[in-house]
Amino acid sequence: MQGKTRELAARGLGLAAISYDSPETLAAFSRRYDITFPLLSDFNSDTIKTYGILNTIAYEALAGPRDPALRDAALKDDFKKYVSSVSPNSANLIKGTPFPGTFVVDRRGRVTARFFEDFYRERDTASAILLSLGTGTPPVVAAQVSTPHVEITTYSSDSAVAPGNRFALAVAVTPARGEHVYAQGASGYKVVTLTIDPQPYVRVLPVRYPASEIYYFKPLKERVPVYQRPFTIIQDMLVEVSVEAESSLAKQKELRISGTLEYQSCNDRECFNPVSMPLSWILKLEPNITERIPRR
Repeated sequence: MQGKTRELAARGLGLAAISYDSPETLAAFSRRYDITFPLLSDFNSDTIKTYGILNTIAYEALAGPRDPALRDAALKDDFKKYVSSVSPNSANLIKGTPFPGTFVVDRRGRVTARFFEDFYRERDTASAILLSLGTGTPPVVAAQVSTPHVEITTYSSDSAVAPGNRFALAVAVTPARGEHVYAQGASGYKVVTLTIDPQPYVRVLPVRYPASEIYYFKPLKERVPVYQRPFTIIQDMLVEVSVEAESSLAKQKELRISGTLEYQSCNDRECFNPVSMPLSWILKLEPNITERIPRR
């Protein structure tokens, strides 16, 4: 977030963070990492509870038997993820933490967007949020591919990511003049599809396709969803933050992601053969510093 303060300000956005940490803890963290935006202390988690985003797993674990994992299978899994993944004895430390998220608020105090995760160690990057809001811009490092029927530009929301980062890959597609590609829901044609190749400790989240428009093809009297104007596909990704993931990823300096864009282009007279276009992204891989935050 700190690295994006100027970019956010240029887009008319302010920034503040709230946590259950004490003012002293937040002040120490702010000095240590040169944080210039406000860090607000919700020491008793009153605001967190009011917003309905309190993570109650630690409370449930502490209320059960001496060994919380013995209570039931569901709590056992939750305890392993939210508590013992940090430290076997950290239930008291994380009691009061929220489900992490970001609210976007306008000048009238109205929430216009929100981004939330299930696990406090997994966070959307500021750039990924900007990209989702439609205010992000392609970085200088973007790859362009030209074909007879479409122009493709690929980029990532972030040039560098760390374990726990939720980021986004973008595929911007511009159909050739007078042509269209088929969107999700079209029948009998190859619809545009982005597929990311799996790899260890990098989770592929649901892909987001923009709204399409209906194209009426008179000779067949059919109406099909298509893209005739430039559009961007957003693929959300997550670098996992388990002990195993961090240990394995610590040996890597970069993250290489590959995938495929499939589509079929047509015009008013003919349809062209389906295309399968290989794509790739390379991101710098950095260590996760959030677990070194001093806690009360």
